[in-house]
Amino acid sequence: MPRQPSRAAILLSAILLCLVAAGIAHAGDGIETAGDVLFLALPAVAGGTAISNRDDEGAVMFGKSAAVTLGATYALKQTVDERRPNGGVHSFPSGHASVSFASAEFLRSRYGWDYGMPAYAAALFVAYSRVESKNHYAHDVIAGAAIGMASSHFFTRPYAGWHVQAEADSEYFGIRLRRSF
Repeated sequence: MPRQPSRAAILLSAILLCLVAAGIAHAGDGIETAGDVLFLALPAVAGGTAISNRDDEGAVMFGKSAAVTLGATYALKQTVDERRPNGGVHSFPSGHASVSFASAEFLRSRYGWDYGMPAYAAALFVAYSRVESKNHYAHDVIAGAAIGMASSHFFTRPYAGWHVQAEADSEYFGIRLRRSF
């Protein structure tokens, strides 16, 4: 019987597919476009993961986190009203970074590092793309990341289900299987 791929592998594959599709669609501005695609993909993957696990409690947690993240981000954008490096308005904090890091932290807090690691890699790329494209300053994306991570950390609890995790060091390789109740 063929082995089924893990959900973390599916998550990583979806993120990589988005990056490839963005690169093909807009080769001229690929970094910015890839960042925009990942900005949309990360919350979709976070919500989709909760739904695919039939994790209604997790979906509610993610919804609360997203609402607080967006509320805090846009309240600060209106209050601070900092100019963007490209001349636009409302630079501080980065909404792309706040949503991306809220999604990554939700995945990590709820389902573990197997989900969190690729999600954090994608969120870091989103943050990088915002600075590289001159849509934000570094402090904008750092503040956005902090808002998103804090919000998800506050609202998210570990998933009460089975967790499979690979472990290794210089003398040992194994798989840890644990269940949260």
